[in-house]
Amino acid sequence: MILPDVLAEGLRVVFCGTAAGDASAKRGAYYAGPGNRFWSILQETGLTPCKLEPEEFGELLTHHIGLTDLAKKVSGSDSAIGARHFDVPGFEKKIKLAHPRVVAFNGKRAAQIYFGKPVTYGYQIRLIGKSAVFVLPSTSGAARGYWQELERFLRFKK
Repeated sequence: MILPDVLAEGLRVVFCGTAAGDASAKRGAYYAGPGNRFWSILQETGLTPCKLEPEEFGELLTHHIGLTDLAKKVSGSDSAIGARHFDVPGFEKKIKLAHPRVVAFNGKRAAQIYFGKPVTYGYQIRLIGKSAVFVLPSTSGAARGYWQELERFLRFKK
């Protein structure tokens, strides 16, 4: 396993990516690439009260936020990760056990791998177990609007 899951029962949201990137694997921390805005976006959208550093990823549990990936045993860019590396049944089992309020895919590729078909950004009609599903753009500058939509959903759908 490249990075451990950050999961517990009953979280507000679990973010799911495809796999740890090379920088994240090297640092042993989620979303640790120099251009990744994940940690800033969490603060900017109010999901965390302050900006955490990648190495503080375990602190997300105190904010009722979890992390996982579809491919846990490899790292690299999305284009370098092959279909055989994704463990969709294992991911689904983990989510059904933890039953977070929302599963938020960080990027369309992770969601498309899970659903097995193209997806659109935003709220999805299909559930994973009892968890609502959001598809967010990767944590680039374009992501902010969908991340704010997720924050409003979490705030008002209690």
